[in-house]
Amino acid sequence: MSTKPTPATDRPAAPLPGRLTAAAALTALEGLALAGLGVYLLFVGVAGDVDSAQQAETGGLTLIALAALPLAAARGLRLGRRWSRGPALITQLMALPVAWTLHTTGGAMTAAAAALAAAAVAVVALLVNPTATRALGIGEAPQ
Repeated sequence: MSTKPTPATDRPAAPLPGRLTAAAALTALEGLALAGLGVYLLFVGVAGDVDSAQQAETGGLTLIALAALPLAAARGLRLGRRWSRGPALITQLMALPVAWTLHTTGGAMTAAAAALAAAAVAVVALLVNPTATRALGIGEAPQ
């Protein structure tokens, strides 16, 4: 039985492998973290507890907008959509320099950097796995 999406429903014909579910969960967690940080920055900007309320509000709105990419990719992965692999991989490649920057600041950010880097590497490994690519119909010859 093939896991390639059927044209009528665009849903996989068989259950998705656990690798895709895990990649979707980690990607969604990253998206939720971005959205949460964005909401926090908006709140702090509105409350006026920062040097520049405008900068905090702009940063918050930017993070909320950026959260849309991993959240959409996670939903696509969970539904077995072929297109979702690209945005999910791009999200992880963008997360690695962020993790490095967090690491260089030191202190408590080192733990956040390690968690972010581990999640990014794990998602990349899960998405380039042959089982996941087959489930998404990537690399198959057209029939």
